[in-house]
Amino acid sequence: GVFQIPIAEEFGWLRAEFSLAIAIQNLAWGIGQPIFGALAEKIGDRKAIILGALTYAAGLVLSSFAVTPEAHQLYEILVGFGIAGTGFGVILAVVGRASSDENRSMSLAIATAAGSAGQVFGAPMAEYLLGLMSWQAVFVVFAVTILATLMVLPMMRAPEPVNRAELEESMGAILKRAFRDPSYTLIFLGFFSCGYQLAFITAHFPAFVTELCGPILPGGVLHG
Repeated sequence: GVFQIPIAEEFGWLRAEFSLAIAIQNLAWGIGQPIFGALAEKIGDRKAIILGALTYAAGLVLSSFAVTPEAHQLYEILVGFGIAGTGFGVILAVVGRASSDENRSMSLAIATAAGSAGQVFGAPMAEYLLGLMSWQAVFVVFAVTILATLMVLPMMRAPEPVNRAELEESMGAILKRAFRDPSYTLIFLGFFSCGYQLAFITAHFPAFVTELCGPILPGGVLHG
């Protein structure tokens, strides 16, 4: 959402055109979650995370060269899948396996809180960088940062998931069993509602605040 104003102003686009790109990104993120979860089971967590990071970085770099709404919307598919491959779905599974039974809840809470903190500081940091360089350069900086995080993978000591042939099921069978469970259906609807309103806020709220109150300075986070 922070990039909505500079991109729309540079190319003279309507807000709806870049907003559609953000919507496509969120849909790709959701679709990619079970795909990368299955990949992590098949090829291992590290390879799945590397694939997700490369996809994420490629989407950002390609987006920095996009000059049409359609190009942005296309490349946001890569960004969405990249987020799925480096997000909570894969990471929390790794954290859970790496933790002992007595420390697992705390470890998952810390990992989740760290991810949420990154979202809080991400927008002000992007706004700060936009004051120093073009939005294209900021996209590249974010891509390099994502690739740099791969340096911590050798330190990951979580055991790989056990791949037992007798436990393998098709995606269709898994989904049928899941949707027959009322608890899963309620959780699914809850996350859908949460994602709907969060996507709306992240897409439009930064631009709304910028227009009314000026740039989202990093210090604004500390002042509430």
